[in-house]
Amino acid sequence: MNQTTSGWINGFLGVLIFSGSLPATRLAVMDFDPLFLTVCRAAIAGLLAGVLLLIFREQRPVRSDIVPLLLVALCVVVGFPLLTALALQYVTSAHAIIYIGLLPLSTAIFGVLRGGERPRPTFWILSAAGSSLVAGFALAQGATSSPVGDALMLASIIVCGYGYAEGARLSRRLGGWQVISWALVLSLPVMSLLSFCYMPVSWTGISGSALSGSALWSLTYVSLFSMLIGFVFWYRGLAQGGIAAVGQLQLLQPFFGLLLSALVLHESIGWPIFIVNIGVVLCVAIARRFASK
Repeated sequence: MNQTTSGWINGFLGVLIFSGSLPATRLAVMDFDPLFLTVCRAAIAGLLAGVLLLIFREQRPVRSDIVPLLLVALCVVVGFPLLTALALQYVTSAHAIIYIGLLPLSTAIFGVLRGGERPRPTFWILSAAGSSLVAGFALAQGATSSPVGDALMLASIIVCGYGYAEGARLSRRLGGWQVISWALVLSLPVMSLLSFCYMPVSWTGISGSALSGSALWSLTYVSLFSMLIGFVFWYRGLAQGGIAAVGQLQLLQPFFGLLLSALVLHESIGWPIFIVNIGVVLCVAIARRFASK
């Protein structure tokens, strides 16, 4: 198996895991404060990452890697989870998932700025067309949606795109799982302290809620899979297959996420959302062919 094929396989597995993040976060914020959810998931993942680094005796990052790793932590360990958790207090996961259609463009832009990639002009035209569909849908929903929720989701996409590109650049040298693990470990002291500060006064209402403990299961999912395991595959895929090219696989995430929202959360999924997703996927599927010169 060549490196490009391996990159696409790893990228697909990462997207598949990430698809459950927004529905799981939506369930979790029904019982948990968004800030507690953000810091607790990072602390749990950080503890596991630290154990893995010790078991495999990974070499510590050099001094020049510290700042980039801190930026990765700020973006994908804190920024994206917190912004999406806050947004999901105002909008449904089905509505939030539509913004994932902007992630490939955001990732590609930062792939150029931070990764030195140079997609062809046709790539940008098609990617911009797909992003315009997403923006148009969000504006059309303005009367029934929340401007605050939309603004938070848009900010999360920008932050996440940078974190993906920066992490992928580091992964070429440090390895995919090592990058996210070191980022989690560097943030662990602060995340652990904040977890204790924002811990719920009582867990009785959470574990015994009408959701039958769904919030706890959701916390487990976003801590282990969304925060660590998914990045193992995702950063490896971006490093192997190219940030702009493999980043287009994120267009599959809305489909998987919408399906989970309907099945798990019983959220209403209207035809406009599906039409927008199909249009975006078509644009970026063609753009993938022009992702590199």
